[in-house]
Amino acid sequence: MTDIEGLPAGIRSPEPGSVALVTGGNSGIGLETARQLLAIGVDVWIGARDLDKGQRVAAELGSGARVVQLDVTDPSSVGAAVHQVGALDILVNNAGVNPGGDGIAGTTLEQLRSAYETNVFGLISVTQAFIPALHRSPHPRIVNVSSGTGSLTWNSSPNPQFDWERVKGGGLAYRSSKTAVNAVTLLTAQALGEKVKVNALAPGLRRTNLIAGMSAGGNPAEAATGVVRLALLADDGPTGALWSWDGMRVPW
Repeated sequence: MTDIEGLPAGIRSPEPGSVALVTGGNSGIGLETARQLLAIGVDVWIGARDLDKGQRVAAELGSGARVVQLDVTDPSSVGAAVHQVGALDILVNNAGVNPGGDGIAGTTLEQLRSAYETNVFGLISVTQAFIPALHRSPHPRIVNVSSGTGSLTWNSSPNPQFDWERVKGGGLAYRSSKTAVNAVTLLTAQALGEKVKVNALAPGLRRTNLIAGMSAGGNPAEAATGVVRLALLADDGPTGALWSWDGMRVPW
């Protein structure tokens, strides 16, 4: 595979028998990430809250796809998933919610708690649970699916990434939870050292079920290519950064 523009290191081919877990892997960016990893020879566990939906997706994806019931907000579910998955090389923390709300006056505490419970605490819970397995991998990688709307730099001044004047101050629950994800990414990378590559992805606006009825945005498969790049970084690749789907560094 060739070097990716904007990343200071190349992309390596996966070793035979490499295993990935994609949380929220039964739809949207998670599903497309699983599809692309399978296509290059990585076995993929589809993490799904609804086991039936996960099983249907795994059957559709075919050989190498397996399903594990995984509710990132439920510690017992996370613990059971650790035992079922076993060995792991790549963790993609993709599960996320957007509970709605607007600015500080238009967002309830329930909406904030919902966003943080899944997007932040769930991500941390899964990461903590799988750290021992990742440490046993020769090339451990963690990819946190974040959002450019969580970038404080992009949020603090007009920018071409989104309609700044329209969204200024809005989306408090979702956007601030993704700011927290970015911080968790950096601090996790610092704590785990250079061997475990920990990076976050800003996938851009995509057609997913994150917002009910949303039809705007690009193809989730395009964003998934960014996840796969980070999942297959070479051993001298970067860690502790936020990247756009096409491989350019995004400011915190």
